[in-house]
Amino acid sequence: MIKITFPDNSVREYAEGTTAMQIAESISSRLAQEVLAASVNGEVWDLTRPINQDATVKLFKWDDEEGKHAFWHSSAHLMAEALQELYPGIKFGIGPAIENGFYYDVDPGETVITAADFPKIEAKMLELSARKEAVVRAEIAKADALKMFGDRGEEYKVELIQELEDGTISTYTQGAFTDLCRGPHLPNTGVIKAAKVMSLAGAYWRGDEKRKQLVRVYAITFPKKKMLDEYLALLEEAKKRDHRKIGKEMELFTFSAAVGQGLPLWLPKGTQLRERLETFLRRIQKRFGYLQVITPHIGGKLLYVTSGHYAKYGKDSFQPIHTPQEGEEFLLKPMNCPHHCEIFKSFPRSYKDLPLRFAEFGTVYRYEQSGELHGLTRVRGFTQDDAHLFCRPDQLKDEFLKVMDIIFIIFKALDFENFEAQISLRDKVNRDKYIGSEENWEKAESAIIEACQEKGLKAKIEYGEAAFYGPKLDFMVKDAIGRRWQLGTIQVDYNLPERFELEYTGEDNKKHRPVMIHRAPFGSMERFVAVLIEHTGGKFPLWLTPDQVAILPISEKFNDYAYEVKRQLEAEDLSVLVDDRNEKIGRKIRDTELKRIPYMLIVGEKEAENNEVSVRKQGEGDKGSMKITTFAALLKGEVEDQMNHWKKDNN
Repeated sequence: MIKITFPDNSVREYAEGTTAMQIAESISSRLAQEVLAASVNGEVWDLTRPINQDATVKLFKWDDEEGKHAFWHSSAHLMAEALQELYPGIKFGIGPAIENGFYYDVDPGETVITAADFPKIEAKMLELSARKEAVVRAEIAKADALKMFGDRGEEYKVELIQELEDGTISTYTQGAFTDLCRGPHLPNTGVIKAAKVMSLAGAYWRGDEKRKQLVRVYAITFPKKKMLDEYLALLEEAKKRDHRKIGKEMELFTFSAAVGQGLPLWLPKGTQLRERLETFLRRIQKRFGYLQVITPHIGGKLLYVTSGHYAKYGKDSFQPIHTPQEGEEFLLKPMNCPHHCEIFKSFPRSYKDLPLRFAEFGTVYRYEQSGELHGLTRVRGFTQDDAHLFCRPDQLKDEFLKVMDIIFIIFKALDFENFEAQISLRDKVNRDKYIGSEENWEKAESAIIEACQEKGLKAKIEYGEAAFYGPKLDFMVKDAIGRRWQLGTIQVDYNLPERFELEYTGEDNKKHRPVMIHRAPFGSMERFVAVLIEHTGGKFPLWLTPDQVAILPISEKFNDYAYEVKRQLEAEDLSVLVDDRNEKIGRKIRDTELKRIPYMLIVGEKEAENNEVSVRKQGEGDKGSMKITTFAALLKGEVEDQMNHWKKDNN
């Protein structure tokens, strides 16, 4: 008998060789119907794989990421099986699960796959899934694997096998289709009830532009048809909220082929929006003791050799800038942190000076392949709301708590109410890849966990996900239609203080290394604005909206009064435009609503005589007439309330 420990720490005994599916059946028949995968001692397994020793077991259903992963990974094999039947001779690269569905990179040879083929691929997938084919795992020797896939002419699989260690190779078979795979997979294909092929893209084999370009087939599946329908409805809503579409409509940003791919140009209205975000964060940072700094967009190559960024970004990124002086080389900065390290080094530091908090809206540059670029969410030049904190080890937890406070303030101010956090720690076993002392790591990891506990933040702990130089805390927000976006991050770093030989004089009059914290609540201004646009659908909070008020004269003879109202409101620091077109008032109202302007003021004879405005609010309609001064006070109060309500919770 073996002992199985469950997540609630309860223990049951089972016969040796029991599978996770049999364990699920022993608990309830309903659970057995819903379970998709299981973790055995922290490793995700197939439900049909025998467990031969004492183990900690957790069962995963559709609502669990691990369950979805197994479902979509199996679906990738199902799609490959369908493609094999439809296109004999097709060759396969890799087919992983991704955040929403899966893809498979395929080489169809002379055959051309188009969007017109999607319905028949979907039909074939459902035809195969209806057979409820068992998915069978097999361990295979390297030589046998090479022969099997070599005989089939699967050169891409052969290349992958050649890089694997003998004794670690496995295959999965369903029906007439066998694939090289680690798993895990569903027990059979019958639970896949709905399928949709989403799109095609070109993908160089192994991401190498010098290798053959394969066809990447994206798709998604669900255990119920209703789920697919809901997902497709969500996609339609997402299209309406696409930041590229709204950004163009609202004249926030643009791109130019002459300037270069992935280099956004911020238009006046977008610049207003961005500057308001920056001003907001600067106000908060000042309250928390941050010191604003400015650093150049370039740095000497040696700076990035010292930091390690040249080794990481140098080969596949922007190349060094050469000056007329022989041997002199600069790099576009991929990170702000080396510059901030040099600022720390510019003066002797004492323990009394710490913590030091340097903040910068610093623009950095990283080369992304053109196929990876996507609006503002993936660009080649972006501005980080960066800050680097230098502190003593005993100050680490307190600094973490303060950074979390800043992130919570931002989320509250921008109506991101639904968010979750992930703590990334070291691998439990393999500690060789991490730098820094065991003592410092334990302090840092404990500080992050305790900080989350003190804030009542439920954070998922992931072992092995820490960077080699320190643990981190990441924040994922869910937008208005349920999509997850990674935004804020807090990262502990023992590496750069070591590389740059940073030190401070301690109370003992000896030299010590500071601990460094990287933090960016927005992440980058570009990505954050993109997420904000899609979250709000372009209907920003009043304090952020580029055009807060539109004044609509009912005829041309009231244009002068409209501009007088505009002057008075602008004197109160409100952002105002006048629609003085020779159009009917109904048309002006409709156009203003499409522009997502929060307030519109209708002015005519009565309003001009009484020094008043007739007020309409986006989404709420007519709010009646009021004096210009009353309206200005109303809006300023709304702006102040939105920008400062966090103070009530933090005093």
